[in-house]
Amino acid sequence: MAHRALAATVASLMPQARTELAELVRYQSVADPEQFPRSECEAAASWVADALRAEGCTDVAVLDTPDGTQSVYGSLPGPAGAPTVLLYAHYDVQPPLDEQAWLSPPFELTERDGRWYGRGTADCKGGLIMHLIALRALRANGGVPVSVKVIVEGSEEQGTGGLERYAEAHPELLAADTAVIGDSGNFRAGLPTVTAILRGLVVLRIQVDTLEGNLHSGQFGGAAPDALAALIRTLDSLRAEDGSTAVDGLAADASWDGLQYPEDDFRQDAKVLDGVRLTGSGTIADRIWARPSVTVLGIDCPPVVGATPSVQASARALVSLRVPPGLEAGEASKLLTAHLEAHTPWGAHVAVEPVGQGQPFRADTGSPAYTAMAEAMREAYDGAEMAIAGQGGSIPLCNTLAALYPEAEILLTGLSEPQAQIHAVNESVSPEELERMSLTEALFLQKYANSW
Repeated sequence: MAHRALAATVASLMPQARTELAELVRYQSVADPEQFPRSECEAAASWVADALRAEGCTDVAVLDTPDGTQSVYGSLPGPAGAPTVLLYAHYDVQPPLDEQAWLSPPFELTERDGRWYGRGTADCKGGLIMHLIALRALRANGGVPVSVKVIVEGSEEQGTGGLERYAEAHPELLAADTAVIGDSGNFRAGLPTVTAILRGLVVLRIQVDTLEGNLHSGQFGGAAPDALAALIRTLDSLRAEDGSTAVDGLAADASWDGLQYPEDDFRQDAKVLDGVRLTGSGTIADRIWARPSVTVLGIDCPPVVGATPSVQASARALVSLRVPPGLEAGEASKLLTAHLEAHTPWGAHVAVEPVGQGQPFRADTGSPAYTAMAEAMREAYDGAEMAIAGQGGSIPLCNTLAALYPEAEILLTGLSEPQAQIHAVNESVSPEELERMSLTEALFLQKYANSW
């Protein structure tokens, strides 16, 4: 009966959820002032603060974090003696990339083919809406049975560590018995999943200089060292012949023994073009969850349109390295830096600058909170058993929480199943997944409170 009542309430809240998600998606809250005005993130933070106040949260505050961004905090006291659960999401989003490739405006929620499209719908503005629905459903069915803390980050996508450093300076703020990180997702829509590991992240900027200024390629080309060519050679050294990551001193042969990812499914999810081979070796799960992977995020060089016949004096790139559990991100950063410096050809001047990093994370899936989550998922998903998967991305706050509160249990759930295409054009969320995961979270909070 309780399950059916909660489910009916969650279903009735979906129109409000769509309206609120549409409002939140309108904010172009990319935490990069070089691309988007800071006012967009500030406005989104204000929206989140108002939403928490409307839910009865106390101590609502917009926190100025050390990286120059804002996170939003609020708390909801529960019954005496009840456990405390921290609910996490982030309101900052990735840039829209090629806006012309979107089938609908990236910052305008658009319903199409049963999905809601827009930047941040799944990652992770939808995660915040999921938390709000769960709390509303519980309040309408006897009350929230736990004490709740909510933290909504403003710079997760940039990896600049503002919230982590703020939490370390205010260790009492996010203290909880369990944290539900709503920034992951099901392995596949309809298959309830918790994420057991996250790869960490290292981001570096490399600049190569060879000349005092650009030169005429006809007059000097052939002998004058081309900085762009030197950079390309340096970047190419980061991959072996089969495309696997090859950073000097960095092991890349670990294996994943949990849920597997069939290659045909991966090719379809990743939208790999016909005839193009996948990179690396081992199983797909090995490659994307258990091993490091390097990506060139961007290169500064002359665009094709307007290019002149010149030998380039300087070139730079942004490089990321995903770091599996078992390797500390700072050590990985040192190895990547040393590799880039060692493989820059022709004596070119090279400068490598750290931009951001986050530690890898491994959860304890045998803890009581995971038992409660498995039961909640089974009810919300009509008897389907909870799957345990990895995730190639990183959520830097997880390791900070684990270090600050070693007794706390940390669960990773969310809305970013493969069809969501997070970080890509045409990001979307399944309203059915939003409804079921909101119900899952409400059921989990009940079951966790009862187990306390």
